[in-house]
Amino acid sequence: MPLSNSQYDMIIREYNAKQLRRQHIVNDRIKEVYEKDQRLKAIDDKISSCSLSQAKKLLNGDITALPKLRTQLSDFRQQRLDILKELGYSEQYLEPSYECPDCKDTGYIGSERCHCFTQRAIDLVYTQSNIRSILKNENFDTFSYDYYSETEINPATGQSSLQTIKNAVKECRKFIREFDACHSNLFFYGDTGVGKTFLSNCIAKELLDTGHSVIYFTAFQLFDIFKRNMFQKETEEDIIAAHQNIFDCDLLIVDDLGTEMPNSFTVSQLFLCLNERMLRRKSTIVSTNLSLTQVAEIYSERVFSRISSSYIILKLFGDDIRIQKKFR
Repeated sequence: MPLSNSQYDMIIREYNAKQLRRQHIVNDRIKEVYEKDQRLKAIDDKISSCSLSQAKKLLNGDITALPKLRTQLSDFRQQRLDILKELGYSEQYLEPSYECPDCKDTGYIGSERCHCFTQRAIDLVYTQSNIRSILKNENFDTFSYDYYSETEINPATGQSSLQTIKNAVKECRKFIREFDACHSNLFFYGDTGVGKTFLSNCIAKELLDTGHSVIYFTAFQLFDIFKRNMFQKETEEDIIAAHQNIFDCDLLIVDDLGTEMPNSFTVSQLFLCLNERMLRRKSTIVSTNLSLTQVAEIYSERVFSRISSSYIILKLFGDDIRIQKKFR
């Protein structure tokens, strides 16, 4: 689903507003330090003056002008830093502070959209602007092992609920650590309230913080988008084009698979989505309350084959954490 012109203009206005706010902050800080020590203004005036002077010399063919300018600017900047330090300011106090250092809050790196622009477009198009507020509460810093039992044992593995979740967290951290170097996918399954969504959110937070694009959908939301696009497009090429963000984002999270109304349409669209992302070597996380047997029965052996061969499958178990929290 591409951006409309109005959506694109809205995002550009947001970037322009960021740049304006940042410039106001820098200007206010410059005014503040000038009032405390006039030497700083004198140094900045000298920097402007010598830059203009040496530029004229360079244009007139003086090849020594550039190295002289570099030396002069280096000396002036050091003097500037020394005075700031005397006044109790950090070296970066007069430097712009960017939300995205990669594009310097312009939204573009050269002629290409920055990763921050891509994520902003995703948040806007798929109305997931609340994802960051959710991730403030659900991340590895707030994750707790206190809700998992050391005595409740899975007879199939011989491991406790606590050991199982510790292994899952280890696998998640490995997934994040190797995300750019190694294409992999995760499949979480288990009863309601055992931490599947929470772990997915932990991963989303880490990847968003490192500039990766992430889309989060419940299965119902994903299939609803597919359904709406299916009836608006005429050809398979048109349909795939409408789903470019879903197929191309760095990480797609499909939560609560099985809570939608499964039918031939959802089965075919799930296969299309998982398969297309595998072909593009894009990572996906799927979570479900269904058993593996139910996944195969509901979504076909073909879908299950893709999952079993290309996903790291992690079963979580234990008591419902949401219920535990109510009684603590």
